[in-house]
Amino acid sequence: MTITSATITLYLPRGDAKSLRTAEISNWSGKAVAAPRTEIDDLLAREELEKSGVYILTGTDPNSGSPRAYIGEAEVIRERLKQHKSKEFWVSAIVFVSKDENLTKAHVRYLEGCLISEAIQVGRFTLENSQASGSKLPESGRADMNVFLYRIQQLLPVLGSELLVPIAPGTSGAASGVPIALVCRVKGARALGQPTPDGFVVFKGSTAVLLERPATAKRQPYIITLRKELISNGILADSDGFLVFTKDTEFSSPSAAASVIHGGGANGLTEWRTERPTDA
Repeated sequence: MTITSATITLYLPRGDAKSLRTAEISNWSGKAVAAPRTEIDDLLAREELEKSGVYILTGTDPNSGSPRAYIGEAEVIRERLKQHKSKEFWVSAIVFVSKDENLTKAHVRYLEGCLISEAIQVGRFTLENSQASGSKLPESGRADMNVFLYRIQQLLPVLGSELLVPIAPGTSGAASGVPIALVCRVKGARALGQPTPDGFVVFKGSTAVLLERPATAKRQPYIITLRKELISNGILADSDGFLVFTKDTEFSSPSAAASVIHGGGANGLTEWRTERPTDA
């Protein structure tokens, strides 16, 4: 879908951006209501939760420490959310409903299926539920719900969730506003990546040196820790004398990404360079 501009209205009943809040987009029939788990009773009291819609619960897996989410749908959101009080992992809830009450059971099932599919593809969160009931809609219904889904994708980051934000926005070039891929090379290893709003992403298939520099453990122990974590999670895999990135991976900065690739401290501002035809 073509990217369109949006005028978003945020309402903070308590004046706190992390407290209960609502969000709407001009000329859109949908509405979002979000709240931390500590305010679940206030959220359940909202009249919007009497409607049908979709909801997203996010938090952290207590065992792995990785982001975790649950995506669901219901004809009466309030009753379904009450059932999720027993789930311990989630700390935040976001609900999407229609202001004109035109979301049917088929509509919300379709949206749930699309949201689960998108979240799996993005891969930022592990899902509690990876199976959706799904729903078949006529062509006009699918078109309407795809617009609804697009607006959900626009609102989620504004409400503090990156569930559907792609780790790698693409490499279509500066003309489209997307940064051109940069290359980092060291001792035969070659990595491609680009800046992101949250730091720097290294693309799947990039390689890093297999061994850390001898002095790294003493001078930059965090690099050793980060590499071990990436290996443990299967993001870096040993292959043909290098470590290979098995998925697009976002780092907090270009230097953090370059340091993992170098196996020691590296200045990301100088190590990441524009890819030239001779570099390929």
